[in-house]
Amino acid sequence: MSAEAYAPTASEYIVHHLTHWQNKKMSGIVDFSVFNIDSIFFSILLGVVGCFLLWKAASKATSGVPGRFQAAVEILIEMVDREAKGIVHNANSRKLVAPLALTVFVWIFLLNAMDLLPLDLLPLIWQGISGDSHAYLRVVPTADLSVTMGMSVSVLLVCLVYNVKIKGVGGWAHELVTAPFGTSKNPVFFVILAVVNLAMQIIEFIAKTVSHGMRLFGNMYAGELVFMLIALLGGAWAFSFQPSGLALLLLHVVAGWAWAVFHILIITLQAFVFMMLTLVYIGQSHDAH
Repeated sequence: MSAEAYAPTASEYIVHHLTHWQNKKMSGIVDFSVFNIDSIFFSILLGVVGCFLLWKAASKATSGVPGRFQAAVEILIEMVDREAKGIVHNANSRKLVAPLALTVFVWIFLLNAMDLLPLDLLPLIWQGISGDSHAYLRVVPTADLSVTMGMSVSVLLVCLVYNVKIKGVGGWAHELVTAPFGTSKNPVFFVILAVVNLAMQIIEFIAKTVSHGMRLFGNMYAGELVFMLIALLGGAWAFSFQPSGLALLLLHVVAGWAWAVFHILIITLQAFVFMMLTLVYIGQSHDAH
């Protein structure tokens, strides 16, 4: 049979690359017993890599002329520290918040950077290891909504902790029922405003958390789809081997290179935006209304 007979369709190719390696099949639309093993694996692996790189920079730090790696890490640390000082004005809180923001930036940058690997490289290696020609593997954890929402929910929990720590349980409870519309001495209006204020506070927390995770997921998911479409250009030529299709191969190379260069800016910007919003939300938990 010809090679063309084994060529997957464009939709089959994309669906295959958008399918996670999971512990089992979902039994419904929502099934919390199902885990995306690939997202968990690469998130932990790159978290360890990020910690190792920062530890390596700290262990090799010198007061003399720094090397390129040390200089880059120092610039990054100074940038994060400067942003943290401008947003979180509590010096004691910054002892934890600034390292947290640095970790968030480095970790998300590494997760995003997995998009720069050749699309079929790791899935083909995994298929060879597993012996399953239909094995699934997605290597960009930030293109998985469960990962980005897990991060945003973690930021929400940190914000709730600081709300209680800075304002006290009573102070935060008072804020929940008095902001943003204030209160009234009239008992009836007081209850009405308290309910409205509490509802607005809950909506604000939910909206910030959802948008925080969805923004990162949407950008990385879209970038992953573009890489898949570019890969299809080369695949169309590879499975046909027609000389007339060389234009597709050329377009595949040029478009892939151009998008990869542009995507470096995207992965860096998305890591920076997520870090900055983390600082902003934690900073807001320090402010009294």
